Amino acid sequence: MDRDDLTSKQQDWAIFLPAISGFYASYIGKQRTGAYIDAERMPAAIADMEEFNWLNDQKSLFPYKWSLYSAGHANLDLNKPDASEDMVRNRDPNTLILGDSGGFQIGKGRWEGNWNHTSGCAVAQKKREQVLNWLDNVSNYGMILDIPCWVIDNLAVSQRIGITTYQEAVDATKYNNEYFIRHRRGVDQGGAKFLNVMQGNGHAESDDWYNTMKVYCDPKKYPGRHFNGWALGGQNKTDVHLMLRRLVNMRWDGLLSQGYQDWLHVLGTSKLEWAVLLTTIQRSIREHVNPDFTISFDCASPFLATANGQFYHSLTLDTNKKWSYRMSKGIDDKKYATDQRLWRDVVLQDFPAEAYRGGFDDSPISSRLEISDICYYAPGDLNKIGKEGRTSWDSFSYFLQMGHNVWSHIHAVQEANRRFDAGKYPKMMRRSQGDYVMFADLAEDIFSAPDRTSAMEIVDRYADYWMEFSISGGGKSGRHVVTNEHTVRSLFDICCEVPDDVEVDPEQYVRDHLEEN
Repeated sequence: MDRDDLTSKQQDWAIFLPAISGFYASYIGKQRTGAYIDAERMPAAIADMEEFNWLNDQKSLFPYKWSLYSAGHANLDLNKPDASEDMVRNRDPNTLILGDSGGFQIGKGRWEGNWNHTSGCAVAQKKREQVLNWLDNVSNYGMILDIPCWVIDNLAVSQRIGITTYQEAVDATKYNNEYFIRHRRGVDQGGAKFLNVMQGNGHAESDDWYNTMKVYCDPKKYPGRHFNGWALGGQNKTDVHLMLRRLVNMRWDGLLSQGYQDWLHVLGTSKLEWAVLLTTIQRSIREHVNPDFTISFDCASPFLATANGQFYHSLTLDTNKKWSYRMSKGIDDKKYATDQRLWRDVVLQDFPAEAYRGGFDDSPISSRLEISDICYYAPGDLNKIGKEGRTSWDSFSYFLQMGHNVWSHIHAVQEANRRFDAGKYPKMMRRSQGDYVMFADLAEDIFSAPDRTSAMEIVDRYADYWMEFSISGGGKSGRHVVTNEHTVRSLFDICCEVPDDVEVDPEQYVRDHLEEN
């Protein structure tokens, strides 16, 4: 397969942001400082590690200019060179990075400190300063440092970080917002634009959070310092009813204004149906509210899939059916260590069709990989710690498959939007009960409505339809659902079994699994 310029293929669709794994980025950056991977280990058809770096427009096999990177696993000390951060720190200036602030790390108790705004904790303050400085210097857009309210579900963590009630999470986030407002560099001075993060479990909490935090996007209240858009977390990102109500209120509060709030990010979703749903919403808002409005969404599933031993190989995009990626268990067998056939040929020749249903969609990476590039260890070979392990994979095997999976995911999102524009649609985009209505028609009516009341009446009238929008498996969205950041892994819409461990960052998961390899 030839080089695939994914940037040039992007049209007026909501933008998918691959959430870059630190494990993956370290290979790109460290190879720049020397032979991090020995020449004999590099695939014969790959000339340069930069071919895996989609942020490198000149050398990548699949250039793509948009990504998310999290402060939660970044080196926040920008005064010291760090090759493992080079993919992000020293990227092409024409690319766009949305920086996540690392609030998830606080919620999981991984960042030390008492985050209660009354504590005056020096450890928390140092981290607050580091995060803001990192976002201002590394990212184009950055998310504010929110304290997710789901932290109170874990008593041990909530007590350790000083956030034991919903209100304390709100107050701590307000404190962080005010700190960012006062100390951000400012867009005119070359600093990042910032997104106001919405949290909340259930409609009541989410509404309260929005009404409390919306002032930070108000240019009248904070001229020249206001936040520049929104990020939807908590139930806002999984409940279509709530999401539409939130957007209607933002619109009629004057907080989706051109030049002031041009960006909205939906945290942690990868369902293909949501790719076209968000594109539809974006187009309606561009037509009726703000012509510069952009919606983005992210996930880490290309990396998590690899960490769980799986790879993408095909798509299901049938009209009025469920749309999904197909992933299956990777090939891990030492007998292939000397096999010079291409990866795709082994998949198609050595395994029955039902093993990899849908075939194998070649990527610019997979088309250059022999199966021995993945199944590196032969029987009797010793791994890096001098032992013969059970697996044929070394750590670089994971990296190679991650690259294939990233291309596959971006391609899948773009292909879903192409099919949608050609008149195909997933089942979710058409109401199945009552009068048959397409979601696109409802979005048009909602955002062209003459006032807030009329728009909300349409949103609420179709509450039964919003209940059809599956969160994961048999789950449904709606007022009764309590969701939080813990659900992020369940949003990975894949045709295979995924381990239930949802609390492991992808790069750490891989590192832990590679200790003996």
